[in-house]
This record gives sequence, C-alpha cells and structure tokens, in this order.
Amino acid sequence: MDRKTRVLLAEDEKDARDILSFYLNNLFDDVIIAKNGEEGLEIYKEEFKKGNKFDLVITDIKMPKIDGLTMVEEITKLNKEQKYIIVSAYKDEEYLLKAIGLNIAGYFVKPLDVDKMMEMLKQIKEDLNASHKKDGNFIRLNDTYKYDKDSFSLYKGDENIKFSKKESLLIETLIKNINKIVTIEELKKAVWKDKNVSDSTLRTTMKRVKDKIQDNDFIISRKGLGYLIENK
Repeated sequence: MDRKTRVLLAEDEKDARDILSFYLNNLFDDVIIAKNGEEGLEIYKEEFKKGNKFDLVITDIKMPKIDGLTMVEEITKLNKEQKYIIVSAYKDEEYLLKAIGLNIAGYFVKPLDVDKMMEMLKQIKEDLNASHKKDGNFIRLNDTYKYDKDSFSLYKGDENIKFSKKESLLIETLIKNINKIVTIEELKKAVWKDKNVSDSTLRTTMKRVKDKIQDNDFIISRKGLGYLIENK
C-alpha cells in the first residue's frame, strides 16, 4: 500500500490556483493551499515544527509579500531534501539560473499545458511512492540522526542504532510528542505501563539512550518537567 502523499501549493492567481489544486487533489492525498509566498512559508514552518513533511512544494515565482524562489530558499534552510516544482508566467532566464542548485523537480510555464502538467505530476507521484517504499517515513531530528516512523528505528546516516525494547519505547514516545515536553509520569506510563516505576530506573534508561546518541544528542532535559525532542 502506498503511503499518503502531501503537497503544498503556493499560487496567488485564483484561476491558476483552482486549476492546479483540482488536478493535484486527483493525484495526491493531502493538498494544502497558500495564496502567496509568505502564507506558504508560514504553513510550511508550522507543519515542520509538528514533524509533518511535504513530499512536494509547488510555487509560482512572482507573488506578493514573498516571491516563490525566496520562499523556496527559506524552506530549503529547514529541509535540504525538499522537492519543488516552479510555476511562472515567463520563461525567465534569470529566475531559472537562480533556481540552479535548488531541488527543483520540474518547471511549469503559464498558461498551463494540462497534458504536460499531468504527465509530470504522475511521474513525480510514481517516483515518490517508489522512494517511500525504499527510504521509509523519516523525520530528520538533526544533521546526524533521522527516525523512521514506519519501522520505529533511529538511523545515523545509513546505520541503524540498536536499542533495547524499553529504550525504543522511550524514543518512540518522545517522537510521538515531538516539540512537546513529556513528563516523567507520562514516560513511565508509556514505557513501563506503570507511573510508580522508580525515577532511577527512568534515568538509567534515558542515560543508556543518550550514550548511544552522544554524537549529536537530540533529547533535551527540562529539569523538574521532563524531556522533549525539538524538530525546528
């Protein structure tokens, strides 16, 4: 079964936005619409904080408030692996040259050629499904570690970090509550099914986990409150 695919569309022109959203909704599972670059960037940041990713970002170039390529550059600072399709009313060489080096999967020129657009989108959808099956459903925790939500596995590059069952449950619980402090009591209940397990047992398990991720530790301790993983 193919995993759900998510797309962010940023387009300020209503007619183009309606056409693109219609065809995107026929291909992808979740399509979120922004009416300009500023709105698109804010949506992306909010979703990124929650640990939710977009498989594809489609953006017009010339938009009010923030233009498309500026939005793309800001998103790329958050996620270097993000893929994009650029939409423009012009075959603008300057913009195309600026886009070199960004992760551009395609380029649509207005007025939109629906047949060519659908051909490209269908190919991208097929490529995404193949990539999902190969690479898993990863959350990038920092420059060193990523977490596969499908297999509940932590990776350092291509290396799968080995954890005990309790250690794995501890990380899984923090991932499920990403960007939120998980209290000591919540961790005890999730990992041991018992709020009365000793604090020292939790600290010992946490230390074993943190020893294994010491190259670039992503678990933050909030004294007197609990622990969290931040996904900025």
